Amino acid sequence: MSRYIRHAAVFCGLLLVALLVNAARVQVVQGPAYDGNPANRRSDIARYGSARGDILVDGIPVTGSRDTGEQLRHERTYPDGPLYAPVTGFASQVYGTTFLEHAEDGILSGADSVLAPFPFWNEVTRARNPPGDVVTTLNQAAQEAAYRGLGSRKGAVAAIEPSTGRILALVSTPSYDPAELSGNGEPVAAAWARLNGDPDKPMLNRAVRQTYPPGSTFKVVTAAAALDAGVVTDLDEPTDSPDPYTLPGTRTRLTNESDDCADASLRAAFAWSCNTVFAKLGVDVGVADMASTAQSFGFNDTTMRVPFSVARSTFDAHVDKAQLALSSIGQYNTRATPLQMAMVSAAVANGGLLREPYLVERTVREGGETVSTAGPRPVRQAMNPATAVRMRELMTDVVREGTGGNAAIRGATVGGKTGTAQHGIGNAGVPYAWFVSWAQADDDMEPKVAVAVVVEDASADRGEISGGGDAAPIARAVMRAVLGL
Repeated sequence: MSRYIRHAAVFCGLLLVALLVNAARVQVVQGPAYDGNPANRRSDIARYGSARGDILVDGIPVTGSRDTGEQLRHERTYPDGPLYAPVTGFASQVYGTTFLEHAEDGILSGADSVLAPFPFWNEVTRARNPPGDVVTTLNQAAQEAAYRGLGSRKGAVAAIEPSTGRILALVSTPSYDPAELSGNGEPVAAAWARLNGDPDKPMLNRAVRQTYPPGSTFKVVTAAAALDAGVVTDLDEPTDSPDPYTLPGTRTRLTNESDDCADASLRAAFAWSCNTVFAKLGVDVGVADMASTAQSFGFNDTTMRVPFSVARSTFDAHVDKAQLALSSIGQYNTRATPLQMAMVSAAVANGGLLREPYLVERTVREGGETVSTAGPRPVRQAMNPATAVRMRELMTDVVREGTGGNAAIRGATVGGKTGTAQHGIGNAGVPYAWFVSWAQADDDMEPKVAVAVVVEDASADRGEISGGGDAAPIARAVMRAVLGL
């Protein structure tokens, strides 16, 4: 009898081992497959079981959570949704996350292991930590000024603190309310279809994901390249530039909207944006040095993140002389995001040093304990310091005496550059209006803000009037907000 009992015990032991092995197989080997199965809602239920962490601007949450009482309990709310949509993006129970909601999802959802006091134990128990908050670099007053300035027009604004790279404003219009996409019902699906079908593309972040021909604002880069290369040594010497200028190897003649551009000095040509002078300067500098300078400002960089990705701004290094001439005045294949052109202005303001822009100052646990900080940002030498001094002089002249007078601020030194960019078949579209600038209050030791504004549906259609008339006042409002003037 004892033999049968032993056999039964051994058999039961084998069954128990088999059960344990199978349980381990299911949980360890097949666990990820079950977790990723669309039919498994446990992770979604856990994810939305608690309120999501907040995104903060000037210490104030610009996001929130609403308890619906449903299975997916908490939905995201946005008190000022359209104002901050290009920064926050959306957090949808159906369509996922974008922008900061996506880049910082681990912190905001509580899933990031850095929030756990005992990470290994959390891995074993699969416990979810209390979510953290994301503190942004945005300046609320500057963000609101940019949004009000653009109004119902289509365009974008980017503003940077030159000495640090902190992004102070990031606005894109037309905008949308991310709260429309937060839930999972029929209204969310209808909003998704409507927003994606809108020809004005309200969900497109024009400040970082749309590139435009920068037009005459690119002349900041061309002038810096000419000064660095020694092609120009004196701002007031004639540049030996004909008007009109025949593009090399062609019969195409380039002209100007302004008078007195023939043989104009760099100072005069910059103030009145003489296309002929800068096209010839680009050719004289050469494609290698022009491309190198553009790259130093951030063009052709495919790795930029703020922390979400930024569209690559481009300067074509494989062009003939005629194409180089057009590229040097911000046409042909030259393309830039508003953030990129704010970086150009910031480099001038910061003595030729370009700080990599960033949007997240720090992330914090529940209770305010810092988890991570932005830390020192990478820096690159965009131009020689002596060149930056002369570029600041040129940009200041544009506001004092040239086409950028609408950006002048009492109690501050302002430098700027207007621009219009042709587009459409045969350049038939209304030109995009550009303005790039920086500002320093009279009682400040250094410039505090650099701004780029682009307006797609500008009211004017010729010369520099569009950039100076449509975009410059918006830049002025943003700079005043940052300076507190």
